[in-house]
Amino acid sequence: MPDTEEVKPETTTEAAAPQSADKAVAETPDTTVEAATSEAADPAAVIADLQNRLAQAEAQAAEYKDQWMRAVADYRNFKRRTETERSELVRNAGAALILKLLPVLDDFERAIANIPPDIAETPWWQGTQLIAQKLRTILESEGVKPIEALGQEFDPNLHEAVIYEDAEGQEGKVIAELQRGYLLHDRVIRPSMVKVGRG
Repeated sequence: MPDTEEVKPETTTEAAAPQSADKAVAETPDTTVEAATSEAADPAAVIADLQNRLAQAEAQAAEYKDQWMRAVADYRNFKRRTETERSELVRNAGAALILKLLPVLDDFERAIANIPPDIAETPWWQGTQLIAQKLRTILESEGVKPIEALGQEFDPNLHEAVIYEDAEGQEGKVIAELQRGYLLHDRVIRPSMVKVGRG
């Protein structure tokens, strides 16, 4: 009889392959869970991060609000200052011209105070006085008014003392006005030149 060789079944890679695949499939869920667990952040850390971001956003918003409020305040101050300067400019725009007219008014007043009696009653002189009065009215309409000096206490803000003279009971008082001073809207444009009592 011919020798019969026992044929052993061969182990193929095809049979092993399903086992490897099953093993891979079996291991995949655990690996995915572990990866997901490692990637997922701690809830406390997430909350802390959000709170930190919120605090930064609130701080930045407060800074922006503060800067905005400062800008608004600066603008209001600038607007108020500009309006004040504009109104002062309008009020005092004619100061230079008024200062040039004051000597003319001084001349009128000196002429009126020293007019001879024979001329004082003439129509010509009465017309001249009307011109002086018209000039005073125009100056008053522009905010010009005379400074009261005679008999007043000497005030260096209003008066300019050019002479001190002994005068009993008149210490520190204006006893004579040498040149009238004027205010323009409560601002001195020309102080009064005065004689001050002493003693």
